[in-house]
Amino acid sequence: MFVEFIYFSAGLLVLILGGEALIRGASSLAASAGISPLIVGLTVVAFGTSAPELVVSVMAALKGSSGITFGNVVGSNIANISLLLGVCAVMRKLQVESTIVSREIPMMILACAAIAALGMDSSLGGIEDILTRGDGLMLLLLFGVFIYYTIRDVFQGSLPKDPLLADIKESQETRAEFTVLLGGVFVALGVFGLFLGGTLSVNAAVAIARTMGISEMLIGVTLVAVGTSLPELVTSIQATRKGMPDLVIGNIVGSNIFNTLFVLGSTAMVQPVEIPRSGWQDITIMFLLSVMLLRFAITDTRRLIRREGQALLVFYVCFLMWQMFR
Repeated sequence: MFVEFIYFSAGLLVLILGGEALIRGASSLAASAGISPLIVGLTVVAFGTSAPELVVSVMAALKGSSGITFGNVVGSNIANISLLLGVCAVMRKLQVESTIVSREIPMMILACAAIAALGMDSSLGGIEDILTRGDGLMLLLLFGVFIYYTIRDVFQGSLPKDPLLADIKESQETRAEFTVLLGGVFVALGVFGLFLGGTLSVNAAVAIARTMGISEMLIGVTLVAVGTSLPELVTSIQATRKGMPDLVIGNIVGSNIFNTLFVLGSTAMVQPVEIPRSGWQDITIMFLLSVMLLRFAITDTRRLIRREGQALLVFYVCFLMWQMFR
């Protein structure tokens, strides 16, 4: 058992390092091509921070471990709202931008509803609840709509300034020695790290589930989900410490949309994803958390305060305990 946890931890570390190398290399290549740092942030950075979820989900699906696939996506989304937002709200009050309230949180709620509607096959006469390749295509089309409106806002200049994008711009300006060749090397190392880390993580997670005699869904929604959410946690804490906590909610909501529509949609296109019977309870929790976040965001002050952050952290602890003992 101890060895499996070592392999799992090593796999997560390689995944995170691979994602970081991919971001750095791709950002350098994009800068060499004259692409705006803002576009880089909305595409490369967003993909890089969610790459662990994507790689783990696809590899688990290919190995026939759809419980890990589904649990990873849903568990990551639950952890993003309750754990990550809870930690950041305890550190500092989080301001909610108007576009988050009017478009992104409703889009996150719509994504949750889309999973429920597309996966409810048994209620419509099917044998089991499953996300087919057609369902995956529908999720990707919804993701395309979200990306379209986001890029439109870029050209209209209506998005807030992100400190992470400033880091990218500064890196592009001050590290002239980071050549195209070196950027390509970083991209290659990133892809290799994602593949290696994903393989180690999935194999170890399956071994842990079998050794402990528990479902792969449980491992996916807890251990794997928390591990693959670490890049989002680091990004959110970085934005909070830099004095721009108003961007945290947008980053996390965007990550949840990316996970639900792109990661789960891409995975279903590669290999249909079965929804475990217990997965409907987790979908319900994810949906209710999204609605709760909207409720926090539409208050008069439009802020997530420390008391609400503490409540979210307590909720996540209770969620983990319920997962362990249900």
